[in-house]
Amino acid sequence: MRHPLLSGFSLCLLLALGGCQASLPPLPAWQSSEGRTDAELGHIVDLANGQVISPEKLVQRLAVVPRVLVGEKHDNPDHHTLQLWLLRALNSQRTQGSLLLEMLQPEQQPLVETLAGQPLPADLPKALAWQEGWDWQLYGPIVREALHQQVPLLAANLSPGEMRQAYRQPVPLPGEKSNAANVKAILLEQVRAGHCGMLPESQLPAMLAVQQQRDRRMAERLLAAPLPALLFAGAYHVRKDLGVPLHLSDLGAQGESKVLLLAEVGERVEAGQADYVWYTAAMPEQDYCAQLKR
Repeated sequence: MRHPLLSGFSLCLLLALGGCQASLPPLPAWQSSEGRTDAELGHIVDLANGQVISPEKLVQRLAVVPRVLVGEKHDNPDHHTLQLWLLRALNSQRTQGSLLLEMLQPEQQPLVETLAGQPLPADLPKALAWQEGWDWQLYGPIVREALHQQVPLLAANLSPGEMRQAYRQPVPLPGEKSNAANVKAILLEQVRAGHCGMLPESQLPAMLAVQQQRDRRMAERLLAAPLPALLFAGAYHVRKDLGVPLHLSDLGAQGESKVLLLAEVGERVEAGQADYVWYTAAMPEQDYCAQLKR
């Protein structure tokens, strides 16, 4: 039974200030094949000072933060096993208020809520109308853990209809930071590169509008979510210099947020992009653009 005066985030703060003693789950083994001998493999870097910290120290620091944003590479299995580990580790230090997923759309929220506190069905992806574009083998364990632990699981994406509307009739978003010229220029180049330079230039502003509308929705959902809130999304979405944190600021968010980027060894993550980076093994390099152009 919870102490009547010490629940949720308040309990988290007291535990952290006193030094959390709860044991953490064991770290998962690396699954990706590349970078196994890299000196930075497994390093967690505090980007404010460049110091390497332990997983225990990372959890201790994140456990007292109202909002934690974790950026992933969607097809790297190590990123998803570390997300599952982090969900369990944080939940061992304080009660997790909510988990938000880029991979869930608004239409799926009622389906998620019907499963709350219920035995999970044999065909969970079907029950959730899980979208095929997100590999269930990677995301399923995270979804199951949240539902099993009765952590409120929240959709953080736009619906397909909202994406089409944002593309056809882009609406400027209010806010100085998310509308900064350098932010839009970098995002526009990312959209161009992400589509292998195959999109007509005339379509790029509309695609940028969709990207920023998605970031704004994630920020809105974070502000409405029970605390402490945890968001799992693509790395560009959670970057401090480009994505959701800028929208949180433009929306007048109160309380602290921290960004953890999961990055493959060999990538460079700078202080302005995140608060922490965790270097993982890497997937074999693939030329997605060459495949697309065939």
